[in-house]
Amino acid sequence: MADHLAAESVGDYADAVLAVARAERAAGEVESELARFAAALRVSTELQSALADPVIDVERRMRICDDLLAGGAHKATKAVVSMVIAAGRGGELAGIIDAVIDRAAAGRNRRVARVRSAVELSADQKARLASAIKASSGIDVEIHALVDPGVVGGIVTEIGDDVIDGSVRSRLQQMRSDLG
Repeated sequence: MADHLAAESVGDYADAVLAVARAERAAGEVESELARFAAALRVSTELQSALADPVIDVERRMRICDDLLAGGAHKATKAVVSMVIAAGRGGELAGIIDAVIDRAAAGRNRRVARVRSAVELSADQKARLASAIKASSGIDVEIHALVDPGVVGGIVTEIGDDVIDGSVRSRLQQMRSDLG
């Protein structure tokens, strides 16, 4: 029951974020900025902890976000992040952003493929990956790539709850298991 309520709350925040972005006529820009913000959250456990820590006062957590978004972020992006932090939902911020991106993609009849790789993927690599996913699954996807040095080599792709692990680490673990 608590998980359902938490998911519903994240969905409500995602809907509010999309409504603000659409009202500002900046949905694409806000979505892109939020995706970059979520990527920064994912690579920094310190940032995640700081934004979720109830001991740190809300104003300080909001200043941290303002500093990260300074220098060109759309006012709607800043407002949305501030709204989530002010509501004490900093620990859920990445999940809320994921829900925003997923819902926006669904509005374009697409799904989001979150791809982690050790190096940055080129636009051509992203396009080829999206085509390969479409060819094998029939799903139109938008690639959201994140550099994750822990992948070592290859890529890990998540589409909803489905994970396709084509990383070198995964292959090595499989070989160890097979040699057992």
